[in-house]
Amino acid sequence: MKDEVNEPQNQGLPAGFERGTDGPKVIVAGVDGSDTSWRAAAYAAGLARRQRALLAVVYVQPLLTGGAALGAPVAETTEEVAEELLAEIRDAAERLRGEPGVRWEFHTFRGDPYQGLVQAADDLKADAVVVGASERAGHRIVGSVAVRLVKAGRWPVTVVP
Repeated sequence: MKDEVNEPQNQGLPAGFERGTDGPKVIVAGVDGSDTSWRAAAYAAGLARRQRALLAVVYVQPLLTGGAALGAPVAETTEEVAEELLAEIRDAAERLRGEPGVRWEFHTFRGDPYQGLVQAADDLKADAVVVGASERAGHRIVGSVAVRLVKAGRWPVTVVP
C-alpha cells in the first residue's frame, strides 16, 4: 500500500486569512508596570527577536480604577502617578534598544486597558498579543484583561505568569 501525502488546504478559512508568513510579524505586548507585565514584555521581546517581528509595547492609562469608584484612595488615579508609571514604562522600553535584532514601537492610550489593547492589536494588525497574568484578586470575579482578550478570540494570546 502506498502512503499518500495530503497537502494542507485552506478549506473553510475566511478569504485573506493567510498573510503569507510563517510566524507573527507584529506582536503586541501590554504593559502596566506590574511584575507580570514586565515578564510578558521580556517574553514578547524574545519572541519578536526570534521571529524577526515588530514588537509593539502598549500602555493603556486607565481613566478611573474600580477601587476609586468604590471610595478607595483616589491618589492612585492622579495624573502624577500615571505620569510616573508612564515614564517608568518608557525607560524600560528604551532599554529594548540595546537588544540586538528587536524592532519595537511604544504606544500609549487612555481608557479601558482591554479596549486599548484591542484597538492597538487591530490598528497594528497584530498576529499575537502577550500580556501578564493579573495580580489582582478582584479579577477572579470580574475577569482580567488577559481572560477578556482570550475570550475575544481574535488573536493568539499568551498570558505570562
